Amino acid sequence: MIWKREDAGSEQEERREPVHEEPKGGRRMADGGEVTVIGQAAKLEGTVVSAGSLRIDGQVKGQINADGDVALTPQSQVEADIRAQNVSVAGRFKGSILVKGRAEINRGGRVDGNITSKSLVVEEGAIFQGQSIMDQQAQAQQGQQAQASARQQAQQGEAAEKARV
Repeated sequence: MIWKREDAGSEQEERREPVHEEPKGGRRMADGGEVTVIGQAAKLEGTVVSAGSLRIDGQVKGQINADGDVALTPQSQVEADIRAQNVSVAGRFKGSILVKGRAEINRGGRVDGNITSKSLVVEEGAIFQGQSIMDQQAQAQQGQQAQASARQQAQQGEAAEKARV
């Protein structure tokens, strides 16, 4: 291909713009936030924390905490506990999901585990084996337990600090 020097500048400008793909299922991740991508060749073990949304193309084993949405693409394989705003699963997932909003299992997706959410969508061709808890009180209780635990740890830290003085 032959191109002029002027074309190179405009082509480079086009490459600098971020590319946003819609996850399979048509829903977009939370607009305006940062999206962290775990690539198809990546294998992670441990705790993954994202201040924004998270898209997983590879393999993750452990715990996933995201302030935004979590999208598992068709090639993903995840064995974890997920806490997020919303989640969509198009790949293979084993573990528990706790979301404040909507949980989706897309065509071709498989979930083996429990889901706690405000709403649950299971598309035709998806597999869900587990328990769905759609009670907001259960979610609130889990949140309160986590806050109580954090307060308890803070109080123990303060007590230890006073003991040193």
